[in-house]
Amino acid sequence: MWNSGGVVLGYPSLMPRYLHHSARQGDLGPRELVAIGVGGMIGGGIFSILGLGVQIAGTGVVIALAIGGAVAMFAAYSYARLSATFPTDGASYTYISRAFPEHPTFGSVTGWTVILGYMGTLSLYAFTFGAYAGDLIGFGGNTAVRMVLSSSILLLLMAVNLGGARLTGTSEDIVVYTKIAILAVFGIAGLVATRDTLIVPVPDQGVGTIFIAGALIFVAYEGFQLVTNVVEETDNPARNVPRGMYTSVVIVTLIYVVLAYVAISALSVDQLIAAKEYALAAAAQPVLGEAGTILVGLAAILATSSAVNSTLFGASRMMAEMGSDRVMPSSFATRVTSGAPKTALVTLTVVGLGLSLAGSLEVIASFSSLTFLIVSLAVSVANMRLRKRTAATSWVVATGIALIATTIALLLWYLATRQPGDLIFVAVLYIAAVAAQQLFARHS
Repeated sequence: MWNSGGVVLGYPSLMPRYLHHSARQGDLGPRELVAIGVGGMIGGGIFSILGLGVQIAGTGVVIALAIGGAVAMFAAYSYARLSATFPTDGASYTYISRAFPEHPTFGSVTGWTVILGYMGTLSLYAFTFGAYAGDLIGFGGNTAVRMVLSSSILLLLMAVNLGGARLTGTSEDIVVYTKIAILAVFGIAGLVATRDTLIVPVPDQGVGTIFIAGALIFVAYEGFQLVTNVVEETDNPARNVPRGMYTSVVIVTLIYVVLAYVAISALSVDQLIAAKEYALAAAAQPVLGEAGTILVGLAAILATSSAVNSTLFGASRMMAEMGSDRVMPSSFATRVTSGAPKTALVTLTVVGLGLSLAGSLEVIASFSSLTFLIVSLAVSVANMRLRKRTAATSWVVATGIALIATTIALLLWYLATRQPGDLIFVAVLYIAAVAAQQLFARHS
């Protein structure tokens, strides 16, 4: 809401920033935004948790991934409408704050929770990078080697991000489009090689399991919203941000569905479950031989490294925005000459590193999926509340809210009945995030 003096009520500093960023020529165009979105999604997801999805849904994992893509697309709609209306790097934190100005704590808690979620996904990507890189150099299953490699990739890409938006965007382009090419080769070769054994991806473990699997592996789609965290460094964000998100979700959904289909056609359900986080690499062996295993391992390394790159880039900008608004320590807004938020990048790297060394794959995946489902639900509610300003179509937003809420309920039910220890751990992390936010608010 604008007052007669051109000030956003309750947020006097925002109008100049909005006008400035809508007019500026940013470093990031459509190609970079798609790279950031795809890079954020095709990270640890399809490589590390395909086996987990098969364990829950069997051959129905293909349908589960398609459902996950649909949920992500509905969530992306709300992010796109809100980012066009509020073009700042605060993203979900900003959207919730604008939707509930009478409850400023809502936006602050959301922001702190999202950042913790990003730290969780950083640990997932680093974990998967270390596992696949270690396997490629002959140290598969060696925990010490995985930890060293996981630490190395986080520190390396922190340094890349400190170089600024142009360096990060260029490196992301190269890595992301290379891995898309590799996965496309594997997908096409896999369909050809398994043409005599292709099976119908039915929910052989029960219809309900495909929704549960889709909920648990939703982290595979976490990443499209990173595009909204770089609005302030994007050229023509009102046009390019929605295009970047929608395009990246479509590309990733197609890749996931094809790869999962090839996997269940190449190996039995039991074989894929036994392979655990190496399920996709195991499926490549009967398709392309040893070369296939190496190819998928290389794709995994590229995918996880680009996901770390995208997440560090987008999440650090969000932390900087929150630091500027004094809902996080103001030091997070400190930027180096390149424009990169130094303190935010270092903090994300250190905490993500700690989680990757201490957490298990399933706990990290559960926490990350649940976090971004909850945040996507909150953003969709915010879009519904602000639909007159965002020009959103009500039925689309309402459908998204229903789908996301159902997915959250299924994931909570699964954790409560099958993995209660994981649910307790996740709850402790949420309590810690809220406690940290409240402590900071009282002493700031």
